[in-house]
Amino acid sequence: MSTDSTAFAASVSTHILDTSVGRPAAGVAVRLAARSGHDAEWRALGGSATDADGRCKDLPAPPEGTTHVRLDFEVEPYLEKKQADAQQDAPANRDSGAPGAFFPEVAITFAVVPGEHYHVPLLLNPFGYSVYRGS
Repeated sequence: MSTDSTAFAASVSTHILDTSVGRPAAGVAVRLAARSGHDAEWRALGGSATDADGRCKDLPAPPEGTTHVRLDFEVEPYLEKKQADAQQDAPANRDSGAPGAFFPEVAITFAVVPGEHYHVPLLLNPFGYSVYRGS
């Protein structure tokens, strides 16, 4: 009998698609945190960055007893670089005129159960985002 507790842990992966250009968003920092109940403190577990395909495949596994996971996406540097690269072709920034991205970061919290894999894609554009449980 194996005593490997990772066999019972949930696992998490993600990717980001920039829907404004229909391409993956590379180089976005992603952090993962977990907690073991609604009132428990969040515990930072580590992070990574999206690869050229927009995928983040090497996030740490949540520890045994985790009930909630939070993915924090640092999208502002990606969006600012994209805006700077396309400045001559892009329409003027339509937000309130404030510098930076309208959504500088995206935090997604979801419930997990042991033994399940959770793939949570982020569909991103400069003025909105959407997430879902993928496969």
